[in-house]
Amino acid sequence: MAAGIAVMALAAGCSRDASSPKGEGRPAHTPIVTISADQAVSPVPPWRMPSVQVTDDNVAERKEQAAQALARGRLFGGPDDAIPLYYALRRFDPEDAVANAGFDRSIRRLIVSGDEALAQLDRDPLSLRRAHEIAAVARAVAPANVDIVEYLARLDRADEAQEANRLGEEALNAGRLGVAGEPGQALAQFRRALELRPNDMRANQGIAAVESAMIRRAELAAERDDYASAERELDAAAKVRPPAPSVDDARARLAMQRIVRVNALRDAGLSALMRQGGIDEARRHLAVMLRIAPTGDPATRELRERIDLATHYGLFRPGQVFTDAMQGAIRGPQMVVVPHGAFRMGSEENEGQESERPARNIRFDRGFAMSRTEITVGEFRRFMQATRHRARASRRGYSTAYDERSGNLVRRGNVDWQSDYTGRPARDNMPVIHVSAKDAIAYAEWLSAQTGQRYRLPSEAEFEYALRAGSRGRYPWGDGVPPSRAGNFTGAADVSPSGRRWRNAFPGYGDGAWGPGPVASYRPNAWGLHDMAGNVSEWVADCWHDTFRRAPRGGEAWINPGCRSRVIRGGSWASAPEELRSAWRQGSDANNTTARIGFRVVRDI
Repeated sequence: MAAGIAVMALAAGCSRDASSPKGEGRPAHTPIVTISADQAVSPVPPWRMPSVQVTDDNVAERKEQAAQALARGRLFGGPDDAIPLYYALRRFDPEDAVANAGFDRSIRRLIVSGDEALAQLDRDPLSLRRAHEIAAVARAVAPANVDIVEYLARLDRADEAQEANRLGEEALNAGRLGVAGEPGQALAQFRRALELRPNDMRANQGIAAVESAMIRRAELAAERDDYASAERELDAAAKVRPPAPSVDDARARLAMQRIVRVNALRDAGLSALMRQGGIDEARRHLAVMLRIAPTGDPATRELRERIDLATHYGLFRPGQVFTDAMQGAIRGPQMVVVPHGAFRMGSEENEGQESERPARNIRFDRGFAMSRTEITVGEFRRFMQATRHRARASRRGYSTAYDERSGNLVRRGNVDWQSDYTGRPARDNMPVIHVSAKDAIAYAEWLSAQTGQRYRLPSEAEFEYALRAGSRGRYPWGDGVPPSRAGNFTGAADVSPSGRRWRNAFPGYGDGAWGPGPVASYRPNAWGLHDMAGNVSEWVADCWHDTFRRAPRGGEAWINPGCRSRVIRGGSWASAPEELRSAWRQGSDANNTTARIGFRVVRDI
């Protein structure tokens, strides 16, 4: 054994395996240098072994020094620290059990210090440099030690994680979030860092920042009314780190913002509808709402309905019942708003008569109002008292009334609009009869003058459209016998005051009346109109034509100036079942008055 040995400085890059007594040369581990976005960690210089002199005279003293240094945790700072001392002792005497055991304990303590430095990485960025300094020592003194190799692998993973974090932060700052986890994007880099180093705080913070950036993108999209993109951004954000309470909170905020925005557009649209010509502006607001509102949004539905109503009904709603004010603090007849729509007018080849053909499609782009019942005696009386009009039957001195003894309609004197179907005085709630088409037109013109609105007789198309009320059957109620209380029709169960019965009637049906009944005594149809079929037939505005050939394609009345024959629609209390069909029509002299014919009016809206 040599009398003395001095251990000179060894560079990390050319060290020998000190765990081997013979000290065969081994290539050293080369450290990975990383540069993060917020710090620059330079490569640590190679660790150089301090020079330690060991002789026969001081070997015991060196062992004591080494043991005390190890006990105090001084591992490699200088020549008086544990690793340089034990390293020199082992070189002096490779078989020294105390020196070898002390060296092994020092290496273990070194690795523990390195792992402690790595554990501090989230709280102290400088700890990574400390871990690299420890690695430099480890490579210099025991590069082949299994525990050292494993520690260096852990350090490599930490370095790679830091590099992934740096790249993730660069991508994040550049707006490359990587919503689908594409390589090179921020989210993929941060997740890679977590794979290398689970629970890496910097990576977790980066992922949270990606989530926040996606939420911000959603907020910006919402500010542009692009809620579809906002939803996609939030859906992507929800996948970043589920469960995602921050995304849920943002989703709730944007949902409320969306509701507020939609409601504001609704209010602006409704306000526009109150102004002349504001429908186009309201439609523009609706277009934005349809793009941004959730499916089934009530505000969007409301504005769409109000625009539709304004387009087709003005200030009214379908089915609405109203009356117009008249002079003298009285009200006009109750009117029902008939919905706009389309229907097939007339009868097909296998039904009815030639005068009801050809059947054709009619469309009403705007609704209209029709009197809820036939005009009553009381309503007609106001007209007669307020004007100098002389009704046709009054001037002529007679009308056609029902004779109970013979069961026929006969001419009877002193019968006019004030009379019932037999010629006796009529109650005010009965439908006015014994009026001509010209009397009915005069009443409608008086209503127009009194209210400032346009009242008129319905067109033939309007009457059939309102009578059918959306049905397509042979009769307004469908086919076959009418249901109970459907109207005042000829029923086999009806009995006259003297016990007469109808020879041609609906089997099994009875309505409890013989002759016209008070208006609204029976159930209304689907659109709220009473007695469209039955009770009394009614004058309409059209002149009589034998067929519908060359008839107008719209719903307007077909009128020839000076025509003497007008159309009657709707069956009466004395009509055969065939005449109660929806398509039934008949012509009559405009001056005709009878116990079977009355009228109702229509008002434009």
